[in-house]
Amino acid sequence: MHQVIHTGERPFSCGDCGKSFTKSGNLKTHQLIHTGERPFSCDECGKSFTQSGSLKKHQLIHTGEKPFSCGDCGKSFTQSASLKTHQLIHTGERPFSCGDCGKSFTESGSLKKHQLIHTGERPFSCDECGKSFTKFGHLKTHQLIHTGERPFSCDECGKSFTHSGHLKTHQLIHSGERPFSCDECGKSFTKSGNLKTHQLIHTGERPFSCDQCGRAFTQSNGLKSHLVTHCGIKAYSCDICGKTFSLKQSRNTHLRIHTGHDVYSCDQCGKQFAINTRLQRHMFTHSEERPYKCDLCEKTFKSPYYLKAHQQIHTRKTLQVHVL
Repeated sequence: MHQVIHTGERPFSCGDCGKSFTKSGNLKTHQLIHTGERPFSCDECGKSFTQSGSLKKHQLIHTGEKPFSCGDCGKSFTQSASLKTHQLIHTGERPFSCGDCGKSFTESGSLKKHQLIHTGERPFSCDECGKSFTKFGHLKTHQLIHTGERPFSCDECGKSFTHSGHLKTHQLIHSGERPFSCDECGKSFTKSGNLKTHQLIHTGERPFSCDQCGRAFTQSNGLKSHLVTHCGIKAYSCDICGKTFSLKQSRNTHLRIHTGHDVYSCDQCGKQFAINTRLQRHMFTHSEERPYKCDLCEKTFKSPYYLKAHQQIHTRKTLQVHVL
């Protein structure tokens, strides 16, 4: 049996997907993926597993036992493998590198998952809608959309989530903890992703650009929302007056005028605005103040929109010079 490792022979093949193994036991365990069978169940919570070893590791969650401790920081783990992976943080070692892009990882499993980006392979498909995923865990989380199940609930407010990570992030609202801080200004966040997006303010970087007009955004969602304005589709309409909008948020903001909630009114003429900044800009029409100044000719305007329209004059003149 051991010599098969050296020969590279894998004599046991799966009839469903063709994957091969050196041991018949490994093949049997693998086949449970196709049958959906999970014969080893936890008496505490009912969670089931394909292997008895996985069940034993899981049961440590309920006992609270973490027998493997890090000598550098004292953090403890339920599995020795988790400790070994954690220790790479202190050494800085990332022994598993991607041959396509050079990105390195602390775990071989993380590398394998990453490589699916380059191959485009999405081996885990949803039987309900056909959507496919690179990770089995992502498929399981996705399937909760169809069942409506939200197994992770907050003890404080009862709000439930499909993913344990989302629950942990939510619980920071109640604890007030904001573990991710900006080195530049000290502002702190509950999510590392929010910190990364915030840091773009200091660097000035806007990595997501519109191919149509060149406008750039700090987040991909901002770009996606903006692109709708170019296609001319206005899919969101006001049920009260019929006005249409390209963005859902714009429609929701507009609705405030009809409902009277969070509406900002001009004390000079009574005109109403759904956004306070628009009211502030409108107020300049009642005064002689012209705070928006053109850098090229120093002409001033009451509205930033009038300034932008004016600046196009300079742009057209510049283009005409280049054409000549």
